[in-house]
Amino acid sequence: MTINVVTDSGSDISPEVAKELGITVVPVYIYFGNKAYKDGVDIGPDELYKRLAEDPIYPTTTQPIPADFAKTYSGLSENADAIVSIHLPAKVSGTCNAALQGIEIAKPKCEVHVVDSFSISVGLGIIATAAARVAKAGGKLAEVLEETKKAISQTQIRGLLDTLHYLLKGGRITKAKALVGTLLNVKPILTIRDGEIIQAGMARSYAKGIEQLFEFVRNYPKLQEVAIAYSTVPEEANTLKKRIASIIGEEQIQMSRLGAGLGVHGGPGTLIVAARGG
Repeated sequence: MTINVVTDSGSDISPEVAKELGITVVPVYIYFGNKAYKDGVDIGPDELYKRLAEDPIYPTTTQPIPADFAKTYSGLSENADAIVSIHLPAKVSGTCNAALQGIEIAKPKCEVHVVDSFSISVGLGIIATAAARVAKAGGKLAEVLEETKKAISQTQIRGLLDTLHYLLKGGRITKAKALVGTLLNVKPILTIRDGEIIQAGMARSYAKGIEQLFEFVRNYPKLQEVAIAYSTVPEEANTLKKRIASIIGEEQIQMSRLGAGLGVHGGPGTLIVAARGG
């Protein structure tokens, strides 16, 4: 039985991992004014973060359109017995809804299961890769769906932001909250709960924020795997990876660049870690 796994670029799965596991990644869109770019296709992380810091036009992001999913499902269904499509939470993105509309448009030759991951960035990435490993090993549809469900329940994330500036520009926080955060020079730490992005804490410095990310992983129950995504801080990300490697084997740690999904709102200096337990 051939099961294909689909996700969106909000998963921040590296192209190498996606290719290795046979995951199809449907890109989200970034708009600078009226100009649309497909994440990871028309615009890469380096250009995105450069323009985010320098371009007077603040970008917005939006989910893939239903036609993108329709094209993906139609193509994959030619040689698949089923498709499992795992995406950003419905509470923060219209991606799941667009995927469902894509099924109606395409009427693919095999069944398609759209799954709300209740996670973002590398949290979604861990869930999608877990499903893909079972599919690649020849697992049946029920086994792939069960592994997906299990991974969702076992995975959490923490995200460290260097500044509140981009959350304010994107309308995610009020000016008053941004002003207080700036005056106190605090670094926000975010998580996701029940499919919604919420604040998990604050750090008095970026270094202390990284320490909190490490402690989050170190204290994670029955730790199985970890994923790290970064926007413009590769050195800090690699240092964190080395520290985490003292807890869990380096082969169990994925590393990737943070794409547009959260990167536009987090901005340069964003560092995210996801952990999956047993």
